[in-house]
Amino acid sequence: MVCKKIFGIRKIMSRKGIILSGGKGTRLYPATLAMSKQLLPIYDKPMIYYPLSTLMSIGVKEILLITTPFDIDRYKFLLGNGSQWGINISFKIQKEPKGIAEAFIIAEEFINNLSSVLILGDNLFYGYELSSRLKNISKNLQNSTIFAYPVNNPEDYGVVNYNEQKEIISIDEKPIKPKSNFVVTGLYFYDNNVVEIAKSLKPSKRGELEITDLNNVYLKLNKLDVCFLNEGDTWLDAGTSNTLMEASQFIKTIENRQGIKICSPEEMALNNGWISRKQLKELAIKLMTNEYGKYLLKLIEK
Repeated sequence: MVCKKIFGIRKIMSRKGIILSGGKGTRLYPATLAMSKQLLPIYDKPMIYYPLSTLMSIGVKEILLITTPFDIDRYKFLLGNGSQWGINISFKIQKEPKGIAEAFIIAEEFINNLSSVLILGDNLFYGYELSSRLKNISKNLQNSTIFAYPVNNPEDYGVVNYNEQKEIISIDEKPIKPKSNFVVTGLYFYDNNVVEIAKSLKPSKRGELEITDLNNVYLKLNKLDVCFLNEGDTWLDAGTSNTLMEASQFIKTIENRQGIKICSPEEMALNNGWISRKQLKELAIKLMTNEYGKYLLKLIEK
């Protein structure tokens, strides 16, 4: 992971976590006509477990999930208030998909003038010691950080343009002729000014508050870091039928070969010391009819 412009690091304070799970999931129709795409399974777990676990892995305990009026009760049923994992999950509604940056306006009261991290509900991150690297980046509360990853179709994303020193020059939203193949992933760390900056944005031609516009404001203020993910890291955007299948195949291969579970909230909570082995056992017993529950029981024996 190559990170440029990381300035002085202050003592860690609270960082609020936001998961954006709005939208209609039209790219997955008809599979998402009856439910949110982030509730669809990626192999053996609901999609929402993956971004949730990413936040938990870097020590975030206060999490706000933003979703649609249609889906909010389903998320509450699945996740509860998070106390079973030693965290606190609250919920807010995004009535219409008006852009990723709108999430910070919706979350203003929740953020409460603190630093925050936003992850998109259909994004999956995996890599060797990735959590520890993200924890280190999270310590930088003065600047904001985005993550760049190489893809074959950069024209479908926000593209990171950089110089020979891998210093960010600009970000272009879905350019016709991309200047690089590194794109902005769905994980964003921001300082405590993000709400005010989001409020200052003007809607784009498609009527949305664009996250690229937000990032470009931080870039002009010289307060935007970019981290280029390692070749061994994986970022998957499970927003289409093909990428959803690819994500499931990826998780299945790693889990079956290594005998692990990727992005298990229960395991994250245990490793962070947020729940005890006794509490984990109580959670595992409820899932004993499948391999997931049996895996959780094995964690107790370690």
